[in-house]
Amino acid sequence: MSSNDATVYIVDDDASVREALAWLLRSRRLLSEAFDSAEAFDAALAQVVPAAPACILLDVRMPGTSGLALFDRLLERGIAHAWPVIFLTGHASVATAVDAVKRGAFDFCEKPFSDNALVDRIERALATSRERLAQLSVQRALHARLGELTERERAVLRLVAAGRPNKLIADELGISVRTVEVHRARVFEKMDVKSAVELAQALQKIEQ
Repeated sequence: MSSNDATVYIVDDDASVREALAWLLRSRRLLSEAFDSAEAFDAALAQVVPAAPACILLDVRMPGTSGLALFDRLLERGIAHAWPVIFLTGHASVATAVDAVKRGAFDFCEKPFSDNALVDRIERALATSRERLAQLSVQRALHARLGELTERERAVLRLVAAGRPNKLIADELGISVRTVEVHRARVFEKMDVKSAVELAQALQKIEQ
């Protein structure tokens, strides 16, 4: 699988580590961009909405803003979901890195790291990024369709997705069965589904 559509972001205050990682990634035909501090990377991402697959190699301990503090910001903005974070850690920080994984980091790699093991982690992280971005694209499209519904159509949608028959929907909303049928048809058209089951599945994707 080619990874030339993806980027590996390196965030480490040690220039020798940045250079070694950049060389390793080039040798595996992986694109990379390096940053010498959490602040520099955070500033570069100020207005970024993840669209292309990527992952982040993040040093745990750095002067100024730590890798952990930056990770918290990336979690809050949803970036750590779309772009998985792999922590680079020294032996003394392993427990901290394990805790970060429990909070949503993708993985961690202990320094000095094995080239093959690290690249394997990166490849898995990039594959995960692709999957998550595809999922987010579907969710955005469904949100856009949902936004086209009228208030009444939304009410009908919720009841149809819950499996209610037209007669019960009509009784609950105080409208005729014929009106329910019209709204139901419009909901299916706008949401691009052909059944109540598909509609319920679309709602589940939105809520994921």
